[in-house]
Amino acid sequence: MIIDPNNVPMERGTNYPDAFKAMVAGRMRQKLGNFAGLKNFGVNLVQLEPGSFSALRHWHSHQDEFIYILAGELTLITDAGEEILTPGMAAGFPAGEANGHHLVNRSAVVGVYLEVGDRTPNDQGFYPDVPDLMTPPSPDGKSRQFIHQDGTLYE
Repeated sequence: MIIDPNNVPMERGTNYPDAFKAMVAGRMRQKLGNFAGLKNFGVNLVQLEPGSFSALRHWHSHQDEFIYILAGELTLITDAGEEILTPGMAAGFPAGEANGHHLVNRSAVVGVYLEVGDRTPNDQGFYPDVPDLMTPPSPDGKSRQFIHQDGTLYE
């Protein structure tokens, strides 16, 4: 299936708990993989406004992730530190590797990148900068609930 991104809805917003929503308020995604009917992995075309985060810094127990920079200059922050990514650069994050990562747009222009992630069932998400935040195993590989370490749901 050929996809014209102009025909794919742009989504803004997050299912993060309210305390964290402002950090990713400048992230806009077009879910190209969903638009094409892909079931085993997702592909998103993402625009990241200046000052915004791609996500909270995180890692996955079962899901692989990959990003490819298309435009702008984005700062990749991992456990190893920070690195500037520019168009043509990419990064991958293997499942089960406890290496918290995210992108931050510290530039004055919108950054654009592709993000690819699989939908392996029973994935769990961990957030090293917010130790009391996690996502429990997801049976379908897609849905996310945010819980405290004690198992109670975030409101």
